[in-house]
Amino acid sequence: MSRALLLSCEGLGKTYGTQPLFCDLSFALYEGDRVGLVGPNGSGKTTLLRILAGVDAPDAGTRSQRRFLRLGYVPQDPVVPADRSIEAALADAVPPERRETVETSSRVAALLGRAGFADPSRPAAALSAGWRKRLAIARGLAAAPDLLLLDEPTNHLDVEGILWLEGLLRDEVASYVVVSHDRYFLEHVASRMLELNRVYPDGLFEAEGRYTDYLVRRDEALRGQAAYRETLANKVRREVEWLRRGPKARTRKSRARIKAAGQLIEELEAMRARTTGGVAGIGFTASGRQSKQLLVTRDLSKTVGGRPVCAGLSLALTPGMRVGVVGPSGSGKSTLLNLLAGRIQPDAGEIERADGVRVVQFDQEREGLDPAVSLRRALAPDADAVVYRDRSVHVVSWAKRFLFRPEQLETAVGRLSGGERARILIARLMLQPADVLILDEPTNDLDIPTLEVLEETLAEFPGGLVLVTRDRYLLERVATVVLALDGAGGATFYADYAQWEAARGGNGPRDTTGEGAPAGPTARAETPARPPVGPDVRRLTYLEKKEWEQMEPAILDAEAALAVARRAVDDPAVAANPVVLQERWAALQEAQAAVDRLYERWAQLDRKQR
Repeated sequence: MSRALLLSCEGLGKTYGTQPLFCDLSFALYEGDRVGLVGPNGSGKTTLLRILAGVDAPDAGTRSQRRFLRLGYVPQDPVVPADRSIEAALADAVPPERRETVETSSRVAALLGRAGFADPSRPAAALSAGWRKRLAIARGLAAAPDLLLLDEPTNHLDVEGILWLEGLLRDEVASYVVVSHDRYFLEHVASRMLELNRVYPDGLFEAEGRYTDYLVRRDEALRGQAAYRETLANKVRREVEWLRRGPKARTRKSRARIKAAGQLIEELEAMRARTTGGVAGIGFTASGRQSKQLLVTRDLSKTVGGRPVCAGLSLALTPGMRVGVVGPSGSGKSTLLNLLAGRIQPDAGEIERADGVRVVQFDQEREGLDPAVSLRRALAPDADAVVYRDRSVHVVSWAKRFLFRPEQLETAVGRLSGGERARILIARLMLQPADVLILDEPTNDLDIPTLEVLEETLAEFPGGLVLVTRDRYLLERVATVVLALDGAGGATFYADYAQWEAARGGNGPRDTTGEGAPAGPTARAETPARPPVGPDVRRLTYLEKKEWEQMEPAILDAEAALAVARRAVDDPAVAANPVVLQERWAALQEAQAAVDRLYERWAQLDRKQR
């Protein structure tokens, strides 16, 4: 059975500055499509969604939509009218010609109830970030859109809010496109996946089915692409051998083969350029402290704005223990982290920290990043090098570790994406040796490949970790114990995320205040059993340490040689000389192989000393 076409794109292209985000994208959206859109940071997902919404125009290509199509669009950082009540802000989102109808009034009332706003007369400006996001999503649904476009809708939502959104999409929206890095969320809401990524020849990969189905099909596609690349490389090698014998470009057949050889070389180079990517090299530096207890709280109590955050909380944080803190918006998760970090003081009880314990904190507000400062100075404030694990690293190499290109170093921080700014903060944290990591929503705006590296790093960190995150997959993989706050002073420890979710009885207690304060009984925290200590840190041998110290200058020299070899191949003066072209192509291959070997060895030594 064919489905009605809602919106189609042909040959879309968009450039940001001098850098193309994507080009020649073609796809269509149909009735009943429930699409998850993913891709690395900087691939252009938000830009593409804005083009689909008609907010921005493409630089190339066309966008066509069905006549009288009703579109809903919820941007990543929606603006909610500050001078309006919750109900008025929601009603304002309905088109003027439909506001006075009984059907629309009923829909607004139903959405207010479905979103959990018990007092619609309250000013929208008084809402927390999570509840403002709920209101923005409800506004996107107010006009009953045929197609809803959502950009990172789970940002600022707690787990309760994400579960609410999953139910809302399932029951209220027939067709939507959602940009998200939340893998559990995508698994539950998407029935078709699109990946925007330059590694694919068309810049876009499509897969029917859930997120897990997409992972299987994507791996198959990448394996096929790798096999084709190897076949293409073999063809190029044969043609280079033929060129080395110096064929005379006199006959039509010889000229055609020389031209075809050049085209094969160009295709292979383009494929290598697309597929030469990477993931951020995240690795927090542990201090190596052997204390049995890093941080201990006894009968800790704190009240903020008349609302208790914790009452009588006792916790013993030991090396290798990773505490995941969960709870509804407004329950005080960030406040608890600030207590543990020593930023604020408790009302009662005590916090005992081991002598000289080093605490490193990641703040979800990401304070300390000056938008006017260049990326170079944000990564290396005092010089053109940083000291990482007692080794000086040049800012160019340090930037590459976090997927920044050398030409970005003079870019102002304010012009970078949210994910890029998050990687800057993680880079700064990595320079500080830590006994305890306190991380408040570190996953916001990070793409999925970076999230996977962050998971591995946190799981291997030998110190103590206290983590607040709405990423359920990360929480399940990393946390050795879950601490649940209920917003009324109660706190309960669970063995893992699954146990906490089961104890909540599915959706758990619902908030009826519209402010993020949960309903439900309190519970006194219990100290969990001591978890296993983290893995031992492996050491480099004397010779490996010497090799490690020389690795960075060797890589810089190899990359400089690679750049020279690329320029030599691109020289138009040798295009008609097959012998010289063959020699320069061979030199380019050798230079590329040398760089690849050095980076592979660097990664091996880096893993060994973690």
